[in-house]
Amino acid sequence: MKNALHYTIIPKDLSGHLFEISVTVETPADEGQVFALPAWIPGSYMIREFARNIVQISAESGGKKVALTKLDKHSWQAAPCSKPLTLRYQVYAWDLSVRAAHLDQTHGFFNGTSVFLQVLGQEDAKHVVDIVRPEGVAYRDWRVATTLPELKAKRYGFGTYVAANYDELIDHPVEMGSFELGSFKAHGTQHDVVFTGRVPNLDMARLTADLKKICETQIAFFEPESKRAPMKRYVFMTMAVGDGYGGLEHRASTALICARADLPVKGQKGMSDGYRTFLGLCSHEYFHTWNVKRIKPANFAPYDLRSETYTPLLWVFEGFTSYFDDLMLVRSGVIDQAAYFKLVEKTVNAVLRGSGRHKQSIAESSFDAWTKYYRQDENAPNAIVSYYTKGSLVALALDLTIRDETKGKKSLDDVMRALWTTYGRDFYSANGGRGVSEAELEALIESVSGLKLKRTLDRWVRGTVDLSLASLLKPFGIALDEITKEVKPSLGIRTSREGNDCKLANVYEGGAAHRSGLSGGDLLVAVDGLRVSATNLDNLLARYRVGDVVTVYAFRRDELLQFQLCLIADETPQMELSTEMKPVTAVRSRNAWLTK
Repeated sequence: MKNALHYTIIPKDLSGHLFEISVTVETPADEGQVFALPAWIPGSYMIREFARNIVQISAESGGKKVALTKLDKHSWQAAPCSKPLTLRYQVYAWDLSVRAAHLDQTHGFFNGTSVFLQVLGQEDAKHVVDIVRPEGVAYRDWRVATTLPELKAKRYGFGTYVAANYDELIDHPVEMGSFELGSFKAHGTQHDVVFTGRVPNLDMARLTADLKKICETQIAFFEPESKRAPMKRYVFMTMAVGDGYGGLEHRASTALICARADLPVKGQKGMSDGYRTFLGLCSHEYFHTWNVKRIKPANFAPYDLRSETYTPLLWVFEGFTSYFDDLMLVRSGVIDQAAYFKLVEKTVNAVLRGSGRHKQSIAESSFDAWTKYYRQDENAPNAIVSYYTKGSLVALALDLTIRDETKGKKSLDDVMRALWTTYGRDFYSANGGRGVSEAELEALIESVSGLKLKRTLDRWVRGTVDLSLASLLKPFGIALDEITKEVKPSLGIRTSREGNDCKLANVYEGGAAHRSGLSGGDLLVAVDGLRVSATNLDNLLARYRVGDVVTVYAFRRDELLQFQLCLIADETPQMELSTEMKPVTAVRSRNAWLTK
């Protein structure tokens, strides 16, 4: 293909976890072509420095070696040359996550940001990629899953793929291996489900049926008349492991990792908590197809992948998505209203658990994602608030407010559809699109709803107040009340397991552990002379009452320390949602909100 950039990627050393990649530039820059690998991947707001995984790199032109000069941690410049220039390099791929690349004898996976060097100045050229099968008889049955357009390849086959530009190239992850494949159509659009990893007795029929309902509900949500999806084909590519959870959105696919125990088993009845969680994850990443992949913050259009790109709007792009992901489960009929309220209840209590919500607004949390949310430490609950969880509660509060004050004529649904038609629908068109600014977003919310909401948004988004959800839920026949809890002694901690040791993952501000001097990272050894293990702390504390003083031994690093603790009650409120069948108007409002 003339004037295109040509890449080849080969799973070269599966035991050594090495991909070998080459890129050929037909017309390199006169002053010497510069190449760079992204420092981060869209959707995961942390500098990851993918270039650190490049093991070897060299350049040649016309059969002769070309000198490469490293400019900084992730970019190189080739010496000037008059003929086509080819770079060859190897990437170490041993990150079993949705964000980078992984390769071994069981499968291969990569995001373009981890493996494809950007040719600076030629990002808008066609990018052609040859994906090569690994050598060896053992890999004859391997297939390729990606939504990259095929050029000289059959669907799910090795061969040649093409992207319109660099941005498209890196927005279509690739999975290769002997995976399990399921398919369905949602309003006429092909959707595939790919599973890598051992999943005995996976009920693919149930899974695809549930995903079909969710996807069709979301497509109709954004395009109620045409019911047209924004992509020609979509792939859920999932790595099933013993214990894991995560997802990353792309314009026509998502990369997921989950615990195999969360997946449905043939013959299993009912909805397990794990399966509900997995469907919620799928719903979340699928909603991103519209909200963040096409409706974008202004600062993300285009992305600057060489350094941090700040926005105060992640509470919309992640928080609103976290609100609608579970809402789409109940609207699609995959879960009932009672199950939905349990999910809301869980989110409310998660937000109330951390005192950081009184110190950081969700706008600040969005802006500081690079340095705080994605780099959490043991003090995180006491210092930050999640723009996912509190952002979803702000979306809930905003939706309820608009519905109540307009008597059901408008809702947050209308706001999302207006964002879609104004900023998202034509984002990848020939004319291109632009992102939405903070001021434009809030003006659109007021315009669509017909309400004056600036002061409300100032309190909820740029302030640190707790939301008055109880009063907002009441017109919908829903009560949010604090549970009368049995008074139990608490250390005010969250623990994690380190071998058979009980490690303090977080020490909550104001709790007994905090007051005594215990710190995150300490290993509990004994309470009143009785050994603490990874599993017995709750049983040990059950023999005490609030106000009792106990002696605790703990290791901090390699030093044994002694602490005197006065056990206090856990005063964190625990909230519960309940519904009433009267008045009829409240039930109607509730059903209008929770059904299609």
